[in-house]
Amino acid sequence: MSVSDADKLYRLQEVHGKGLGLVAIVKISKGTRILSENPLLRVPRSTQSKKRAGKALSKEISALSDDQRRAFFSLHNAFTDEGTQELGIVRTNALPLGSNASTGGIFPEASRINHACIQNAQNTWNENLQQLTIHAIRDIDEGEEITIMYLSDRTNRSARQLALEKDFRFTCSCRLCALPEPQLSLRNTRLDEIMWLDQYIGDGEHIAAIPFQVLQAVRKLLRLCEEEDIDDATIPRAYYDAFQIAAFNSDRARARVLAQRAAKARTVIEGDDSPTVHRLEELARDPSKYPSYGCASQWATPVDGAPSGIPAEEFEAWLWREEKKAERARTQQPTQEGGEYVDLRNETMFPCFTELPGENDLDLDYLKSTDGFMYRPRKHWCFLAEIVDIEDFIRLRLIVKDKMGHKTTVAFHTDGRGNELNPSCVQKGYTVAVLYGEQHGFLDMSVGIRQETPASLRIFPVSLEGLFNLSDKVQQYASKAANGARTCQGCGRQADTLKKCARCSFFWYCDKPQNLNVLTRSVDQACQTLAWNEKGHKGDCKLLKDPGLSGLLLLPQGGFTEPYEFLVS
Repeated sequence: MSVSDADKLYRLQEVHGKGLGLVAIVKISKGTRILSENPLLRVPRSTQSKKRAGKALSKEISALSDDQRRAFFSLHNAFTDEGTQELGIVRTNALPLGSNASTGGIFPEASRINHACIQNAQNTWNENLQQLTIHAIRDIDEGEEITIMYLSDRTNRSARQLALEKDFRFTCSCRLCALPEPQLSLRNTRLDEIMWLDQYIGDGEHIAAIPFQVLQAVRKLLRLCEEEDIDDATIPRAYYDAFQIAAFNSDRARARVLAQRAAKARTVIEGDDSPTVHRLEELARDPSKYPSYGCASQWATPVDGAPSGIPAEEFEAWLWREEKKAERARTQQPTQEGGEYVDLRNETMFPCFTELPGENDLDLDYLKSTDGFMYRPRKHWCFLAEIVDIEDFIRLRLIVKDKMGHKTTVAFHTDGRGNELNPSCVQKGYTVAVLYGEQHGFLDMSVGIRQETPASLRIFPVSLEGLFNLSDKVQQYASKAANGARTCQGCGRQADTLKKCARCSFFWYCDKPQNLNVLTRSVDQACQTLAWNEKGHKGDCKLLKDPGLSGLLLLPQGGFTEPYEFLVS
C-alpha cells in the first residue's frame, strides 16, 4: 500500500547530527499509522558465511528495478568494513519482519527512521499486509523528528551506548541519553528495574508457582512505564502477561479485561488490522480459548464477573487483586487533624541517630508500659538517613548518614537478610526511613540499627536533602494557612476554592489560569501546569504517590494508638 506524496505525514530531510531522517509535517496523533511499506529486499538477520550472503544479496539486488536499486544504494552504510557495500547497507538498515523473525527487510523510507531511546513511533511487521507499519505511540508535533528504537532492551545508558556502538556504530544523544546527573542515575535505575521486572514476569515457571507475585510485578512494571513515558510494545505485552496469569488460574473476569487492555494498547502500535490485535480481541470475548486456560482453578470467576459502577481506583484494586491491600491502606493510613502534615525536619518525630533510644534502655521519652513489664512506643518516630555505601556479604548492610552528618550502619537481620528488597531500590544517594529505630550494639563493638522487620523500613529514591525540600513544600502548599485557606503552588494565591492535585492529593492549585506575570507572559498559564513544569511538581508528585512517604507525612503528631507500618507487597 503506497502513499502519495500529497498524503504523507512526513518528509525526508537532514536532521542535525544524524543525516537524513523523517520529520512530521503536521501534528500526528497517537495511534496514527504514519506509513506502511513493502520491503525492497528480505534478508536473513544472521549468517555464518559473508561470502555466501554477499553472493545471494547481489543476485537479489540485480533483480530490482533501477529506481529500487537507486533507493537501496542511497541508504547509509555504517559498516564500510563489512566486505561489500551491499552487506554494509543491509547491516546498517535492516528492520525485523516480526518480533522473533529470522528475516529482516530493507525499506526505502522506514529504514531512514532514526533511533531514540524513548521513541515516539513503533515499527511492526503486519503479517496480513506483508508490510512494515510505523505508528505514532504518542502525539508527534509538527516539525518533530519521527523516531523508533533500534534496541530490543531499554537498559541503562552505558549498556545502551555499548550496544548501539557495536550494532549500529553511532553514539546516541537523544533526550534520555543527554540527561545530566542526578536525573540520569534515577532514570538508569528505573530502566534497569523495568528490564528486571520484564525478565521476572517472562519466566513461565513463575506464572504457575507464584501467580499473585507475578501479577503484582506486572502492575509495578506498568506504573514504572507510565512514570518513564514508555508507551511502546512493553505495554500490551505486560497486559498480555497479566491476562495469561488470570486465564491460567481460571479467572475469566479479569482475563477478559486484561485482554481488552492488551488489544487496545496493541492497536495503538500496530493498527486495528493487526493479526495480533484480532487474536487478543478473540481472547477477550472468550478467555477459555487460551491454550493454558484453567490449569488451576484457585481464582475461578465467571466471564461477566467484573464489578461495575465503582470508582476507578476500586476497579483497579479489584483487577490487580489488591482489594485486601487497599483495605489495609484505608484502615491503617494515619489521618491528621485539620489537614496538617508532619514536618520531616521535626527533630522530635525524626531524630538523628544519637538521639535514638538504646534497645536495652527504658527511655520513657519513647516508650511506655501499662503493666510495668511490657514496653511499647508511646509516640511515632522515624530515623531518616541517606545511603552512602552498601555492603552485601552474608547480609545487607547499609552505611547511612543522618541530617547531622553522623554515619552509622543499618544491618538486615530479616529472614531474607535484605534480599527481600528490590535491588533497584538499594542505591547510594537514596534515603532510608526506619520506623521506631533503636541503637543496637553489634558484636564488633560498633553501634548501629539492627533491622528485623521488613514493614518498618522504606527506601525513597531521593536524597535526604531532596526529601527535606519536598517536606518544606508540603508545609507551604499542602497544609492550611492560619486563616483556613490553601495556598496555590503555581501563583501563591490563598483561597478556600482551590483544587487538589488528582495524582498526589497533596498540593493545591487555582481552578482557572492566572495572569502570573503580565510583563513576561503574553498568555495565561494554568497554575498546575506552571508548577509541574517550573516548580518541580512533576518529580514531587511521583514521590508523594508512594504510600510509604504519604503515610509518613500523615503520621499523627499527638495521640498514639498503634505502631505504623509500611505496606509490604
